[in-house]
Amino acid sequence: MLASSVVAGGLVGLAISFRNLPDVRVLRNYTPTETTHIYDINGTQLTSIHDEANREVVPLNKISPDLKRAILAIEDSHFYSHHGLNPGGVLRAFVKNMEEGKTVEGGSTITMQLVKNLFLSPKQAVSRKAAEAVLAIRLEQIFKKDQILELYLNQVYWGHNLYGVETASRSYFNKSASKLNLAEAAMMAGLVQAPEDYSPFVNYQRAKQRQAVVLNRMKELKWITAEEEATARKQPLGIGKITSFPGSKVPYVTQAVVQELTKRFGRDAVVKGGMRVQTTIDLKLQRIAEETVRDWHDRLYYQVYADQMALVAVDPRTHFVKAMVGGVDYGKSQYNRAVQAQRQPGSAFKPFVYYTAFASGRYGPESIVYDSPVSYPDGDDYYSPRNYGGGYSGAVSIRRALEVSLNVPAVKIGQDVGLNKVIEVCRILGIKSPIEPVVSLPLGAVDLTPLEMAGAFATFANNGWHSETTFIVQVTDSSGNVLLDNTPKPKLLLDPWASASVNSVLQGVIYQGTATSAQIGRPAAGKTGTTSSERDIWFVGYVPQLSVSVWVGNDDYTPLVSGSTGGGFVAPVWRDFMLQALRNEPVQYFKPASDFEPPSPN
Repeated sequence: MLASSVVAGGLVGLAISFRNLPDVRVLRNYTPTETTHIYDINGTQLTSIHDEANREVVPLNKISPDLKRAILAIEDSHFYSHHGLNPGGVLRAFVKNMEEGKTVEGGSTITMQLVKNLFLSPKQAVSRKAAEAVLAIRLEQIFKKDQILELYLNQVYWGHNLYGVETASRSYFNKSASKLNLAEAAMMAGLVQAPEDYSPFVNYQRAKQRQAVVLNRMKELKWITAEEEATARKQPLGIGKITSFPGSKVPYVTQAVVQELTKRFGRDAVVKGGMRVQTTIDLKLQRIAEETVRDWHDRLYYQVYADQMALVAVDPRTHFVKAMVGGVDYGKSQYNRAVQAQRQPGSAFKPFVYYTAFASGRYGPESIVYDSPVSYPDGDDYYSPRNYGGGYSGAVSIRRALEVSLNVPAVKIGQDVGLNKVIEVCRILGIKSPIEPVVSLPLGAVDLTPLEMAGAFATFANNGWHSETTFIVQVTDSSGNVLLDNTPKPKLLLDPWASASVNSVLQGVIYQGTATSAQIGRPAAGKTGTTSSERDIWFVGYVPQLSVSVWVGNDDYTPLVSGSTGGGFVAPVWRDFMLQALRNEPVQYFKPASDFEPPSPN
């Protein structure tokens, strides 16, 4: 009682001196920083993202009773009987520190440790200790004991960048904190005093010695029996691994997802907000995409001298990105070519021009266009388009012009329907990259990303129905509250007849045009792309269930081997991926244009 009176009396004076201490009432709305977890569309975890603190918050009733007892035994056995500080413990620590002439013992209760972690500098000093005591008393006046213990267990540092009991438990023992047994709980409790020193990852024997100290203390308190202590000491422990900095299973995908999240929520919310992110990625399809890129890069590197490749697969029904490979090796280059590299698509741009023509009501697949010499003013000079390989074909149908990828008819049609109209169609299709109405635009004189190309062609595949292309299905917080719901809300943005006409013509590209090497034994449509400088070669193709763009080239824009074409070298890559990706998918057919009314001429 004398000790209590001395300490309490001293604290009255200290309280007057600490009027500027933090207001502990802010903890009523306090949410600890948490780790964000990212999953594929089927719930397989892809990676975890966090700032300094790797933490997953859990309620007290989801924490093992053995762990709660072990923590209380070794850290604050009088927790449920004191009011924020243990006078006897404080007095013992004061005497000990006076004898040593420095701070060697804390005497802190769990409540004092909590306020220290949340509000105060870790520097050991008498003034800080007094502040801890004052804040602890204030905290105990506002919160119940169980609330304080829950806050503490979710806040405390367990070593190796692991914050909070759940994250630590999963790292040390590969299990949830709710499933820890007595032996594991005792070892966990022993870490709090000096986490890295007592870590079983660093020194298993020392961790076992510290575990024995905790078990002995629990026995002294009669919280466990001698038999339970002996059994726990002998029990072998299955130690896990450090999980604070896991590598992503799909780094290019994770990078793109984080960018999309950051744009919407901000960086702090992503790395500290404990989000649960369900992505659109199908990990099985993703692995097929990665293997395809890796295998074909090894072949094409020596055939066309291409050092990079990107592949994007989009589901036309939802516009969900199902797979994405941003480069050959993320370890060597983190630059994501699928979403960041804007490269000229060459003739793969032509379908946008011909859709615009069909939608005008003045053209159809069988309309005749003349493949003949023509020149257009271009600044101080004239632009005269040429076909790949030279020569002219005279009067040809639009269908045939697109199948064999004639350049001159595309430029003529572009001029007739208006390049600004073509650009407007690109915007409707979700293309956001800058586009200028230059005469050569129909031949792909614009820089676009593989993601934009796959997403735009997906709208053709879905007969003009369009949703925003995304990597994210849903985002919730750690309590399950929905923060973002990207459930597709398709809108009919293109003319169905014109879209079906594009699908019809682009099937001919594969059956009897420049992409016969892309045939997969089922209805498919697509378009090759080769730039005049031979720096970029493409194939963008689709079936009703999947739209896939593949780009091949060099990061430094070095030209490929002369004669490199999208049909000769990229279409086979697309074919290889599609045959594997569609192995268990039923054959689906495109709706014919005859199912729809043609638009009126405008």
